[in-house]
Amino acid sequence: MKRSAHSVLWHTTKVSTSTATKSLRSDARRNRERLVASARELFATAGVDVSVEEITHHAGLGMGTLYRHFPTKDDLIDAVLEDAFAEIVRLAERAAAEEDAWVGLTGFLAQVLALHAQNHGIKDVLATRGHGALRQTMRARVRPLVRATVERAQEQGTLRADFSPEDLPLVFWTAGRVIETTGKVAPDYWRRYLAFLLDGLRASAATPQSTPPLTRAQLARVEKRRSA
Repeated sequence: MKRSAHSVLWHTTKVSTSTATKSLRSDARRNRERLVASARELFATAGVDVSVEEITHHAGLGMGTLYRHFPTKDDLIDAVLEDAFAEIVRLAERAAAEEDAWVGLTGFLAQVLALHAQNHGIKDVLATRGHGALRQTMRARVRPLVRATVERAQEQGTLRADFSPEDLPLVFWTAGRVIETTGKVAPDYWRRYLAFLLDGLRASAATPQSTPPLTRAQLARVEKRRSA
C-alpha cells in the first residue's frame, strides 16, 4: 500500500520531533550531571559556601541552566551530598546498635569527622540548619539515634553524666575547624584533637561543670546564625 504525501510528511515530522525530544533530554541530563560533578568537586575542597556563580563557571554552563535543574542552592547541595547523607544515617544506626554505647558514640564521631576530612562539603550537616529536604530528613533520622546512644553511654557509666546531646554540635564545630586549619599540612591531625576531646568526655575524667549546656532553643539560635 502506497503512503500519501501527507502520511509520509506526518511520519517524518513525528520521527524528527521524537529524535529532537530525546536529544534535548540527553542534553539536559548531561548538563545536570556536569553541574553536580562541578559542585561536588568544589564542595569537597571549599565547602558548601562556594557560590553558584563559581559552580556554573566551573561547569561551563549558565545560571539559567542551573536554575532549571536546581531552583535553589539547597536542592543542589542535596543532590551532591545524597550519598554522604545516607552514609551518616548508616553510621548512626550502627552506633545505636553497638552493645557498648561508648564504642558506638566515639566510633560515630570519628567516622563522621573522617567523612568531613575527605569532603568539606559535609561540614556542619549535623550541626547547622540547612533547609534542603534531604538534609532535614537525614537529621530527623540521625539525631534520635545519637541521642539514644548518648543516653545509653551515660547509663553504662562510660560517658560523663553532664554531657548533653545539645553539646554534640560543639564537637563538630571545633573538630571541623581543626580539619580546615591543619588538613593541608597534617591531614590526620584532627584524630589527635578528637582523642584529647574524648578523654575529657569519659565519666572517669569528669569534673563538676558550672556552665550548663545550651538549651534546644539556644542551639537553634546559634545554628541559625551559623547558617546565615
